[in-house]
Amino acid sequence: QVQLVESGGGLVQPGGSLRLSCAASGSIFSINTMGWYRQALGKGRELVATITKIGRTNYADTVKGRFTISRDNAENTVLLQMNSLEPEDTAVYYCDAERLGMNYWGKGTPVTVSS
Repeated sequence: QVQLVESGGGLVQPGGSLRLSCAASGSIFSINTMGWYRQALGKGRELVATITKIGRTNYADTVKGRFTISRDNAENTVLLQMNSLEPEDTAVYYCDAERLGMNYWGKGTPVTVSS
């Protein structure tokens, strides 16, 4: 089992920045891809960004150039730096970890972008 705990969400004005953090614990050996997904009210969960164990990244088109995903394998954490936030980024953000073909999810951290 892998446990994931997200932090760093909150309320921010348009154009502002937030940094989300996800800490993994438990059976962390052999975790491959980690990533962030989000779910806005009334919508399905969508990919934000992923990063493999060797640092290969993938971003949704809507966040390219504004968000940066990074990973510290020694600390078992994955970060999401979010800049130039827009109201459309408002959602609950979930951390995901893939290990041996199984996906594990955190409980999510809410992000609200509003003036």
